[in-house]
Amino acid sequence: MSAEPQNGPKAGCVALNGVPRDSPTVVVSGALGRLQTQLAPEEETQIRLLPMTPGEEPPGAEGPLAPRTALTPRRFVVLLIFSLYSMVNAFQWIQYSIISNIFEGFYGVSSLHINWLSMVYMLAYVPLIFPATWLLDTRGLRLTALLGSGLNCLGAWVKCGSVQQHLFWVTMLGQSLCSVAQVFILGLPSRIASVWFGPTEVSTACATAVLGNQLGTAVGFLLPPVLVPSSHNTTELLAYNISTMFYGTSAISTLLFILTIIAFKEKPRYPPSRAQAAIQDSPPAEYSYKNSIMNLFKNIPFVLLLITYGIMTGAFYSVSTLLNQMILTYYKGEEVNAGRIGLTLVVAGMVGSILCGLWLDYTKTYKQTTLVVYILSFLGMVIFTFTLDLQYIIIVFFTGGVLGFFMTGYLPLGFEFAVEITYPESEGTSSGLLNAAAQIFGILFTLAQGKLTSDYDPRAGNLFLCAWMFVGIILTALIKSDLRRQNINTGITNGDIKAMPVDSPTDEESKTVMMSKQSEPAV
Repeated sequence: MSAEPQNGPKAGCVALNGVPRDSPTVVVSGALGRLQTQLAPEEETQIRLLPMTPGEEPPGAEGPLAPRTALTPRRFVVLLIFSLYSMVNAFQWIQYSIISNIFEGFYGVSSLHINWLSMVYMLAYVPLIFPATWLLDTRGLRLTALLGSGLNCLGAWVKCGSVQQHLFWVTMLGQSLCSVAQVFILGLPSRIASVWFGPTEVSTACATAVLGNQLGTAVGFLLPPVLVPSSHNTTELLAYNISTMFYGTSAISTLLFILTIIAFKEKPRYPPSRAQAAIQDSPPAEYSYKNSIMNLFKNIPFVLLLITYGIMTGAFYSVSTLLNQMILTYYKGEEVNAGRIGLTLVVAGMVGSILCGLWLDYTKTYKQTTLVVYILSFLGMVIFTFTLDLQYIIIVFFTGGVLGFFMTGYLPLGFEFAVEITYPESEGTSSGLLNAAAQIFGILFTLAQGKLTSDYDPRAGNLFLCAWMFVGIILTALIKSDLRRQNINTGITNGDIKAMPVDSPTDEESKTVMMSKQSEPAV
């Protein structure tokens, strides 16, 4: 290592090719000609977070050392607001199905009409996911969040005008608006985590965002039967109870929409990680949504993950949809316990999501964790299948909880693994495609499993899902684990990723302090 004298050109500039930008060892030049200074972690953090505009260089550094990265407390506010309005959207999805017999009698329609109030969520997602991800990538996070929260609020208010027996079409219109809102919601967890959270908490943040949607489903199992009881009510009392549920949902949705307008920002002032800094430093003109989609489908590991995620999540949707039918086949008159088993499945899955997110942040073992959870989900499905008819419903509670723990715990794993192997492509695009695959597989699996269950028995339908999940295990094992985002955050780059900041020193300036290639590993 050699350095110019203090009065030489650009004293203090450092060329650290291939070295992590915020490495705890920072090389600086001081007034007394010091060549290297070891900074304590807290001092390094202070330097990393201090402004570095001209004239405001941090102590011990006289030139640009690294892009500024910082974590802001606002990230928790953004995550909380998103999780809450995602929860309300999921609640509105399930609020009809859990008391379908009441709505059938109130509106005078068939069960198929009520089923469409839920199926419209899946059907709306597939054709709208591409314009939604285009909007996210080109217009940003804030506008997408406002559309999701705003449409969710609008749909809730439209439903308030449908509490008359001849206005089923109005409630369908309101539910359709909520289903469109879902398109602008489901793809955001990984984007919010990447844009607002640091590399050691990004997976936990993604899991927490996914958790909000699961919590909404759990609340949807609990509240509607309480707010709209199935006792012999008069039409007026039934309309009053339904109005109470609709207006309460609308009030909460409106509050969350206002909070989204006030507190939900596009991005923090400084990027939270080097990976985000590299993306933000790239010129906007270089981004093409069409090219991004093409790059994703040319990425073989992502295509394999797309299929395996669709299989796992589609199987979960199918089991959740047909759970009541499966339980009542072997346990007559246990409608209440069937709902409780569904609630157990969802709550266990919420715990699994958080634990899997924490585990990823701690270990960064994306492929290994994904494969292990996939295998355990398969085993849980097998056990659930062969214990369902033992006439001990407590066993079904246990096996259903285990199944939900691993199947739902897989959701944030798939999101985060996709972001890792597709970096620097948009998180919203990759997660949107994953959700689209889940909706498609969910519809196909529900139709096929439902047919097998009605024509034969629930075991035949469950074995159908087990076979597909076994295929998913094989395909998951074939995925190449190229953790591109993690490599950027740890200072390891390959030829396809350019992570140099815009204001990097020129070749002439970098000669101020030079390192030989052999000395880089030592540093």
